[in-house]
Amino acid sequence: MDNWIKNHGVRYFNELTNMAQLTEEVGEVARIIARRYGEQSEKESDKNKDLGEELADVVFVVLCLANQTGVDLQAAFDKKLDLKTKRDHDRHQNNEKLK
Repeated sequence: MDNWIKNHGVRYFNELTNMAQLTEEVGEVARIIARRYGEQSEKESDKNKDLGEELADVVFVVLCLANQTGVDLQAAFDKKLDLKTKRDHDRHQNNEKLK
């Protein structure tokens, strides 16, 4: 991400701007999901929207936020996955609602 910013951008947007952008991108994902998989009807103008592209926009901004705030996202993700593995394995296996 840093290389991309250096080669194609000027600098990272500040953290508050990126947080606003993240909210906007998550909203675009929510709109597609709500209309394509939920109960709302999908407008003709939304039918060509690419969910993968919108999810990638979310990841892009998350990576920017992690870099500019000094978060090692890979380490944080690994730690979270380990926690969820230990905490949730039996919980989800025994959840009658998921069967």
